Amino acid sequence: MPGGLLDWRASAHWSQTAAQCRYCPETTQLRDSYGRPSHKTCAEEAARRWTAATTPQQSNERTHL
Repeated sequence: MPGGLLDWRASAHWSQTAAQCRYCPETTQLRDSYGRPSHKTCAEEAARRWTAATTPQQSNERTHL
């Protein structure tokens, strides 16, 4: 996910059937990598939140030797 954007150009991310996005109440014909209904922007936001929650915070404190 370089730059925070997912690459969904492959046709595998498209479905003929609309279904409710797993992240919001709107319907979509897009599917994530696991085949679950998801808007690309919703999936990117979820990935950003997950990364922020699981990445240890970097300390700005300097270590004095």
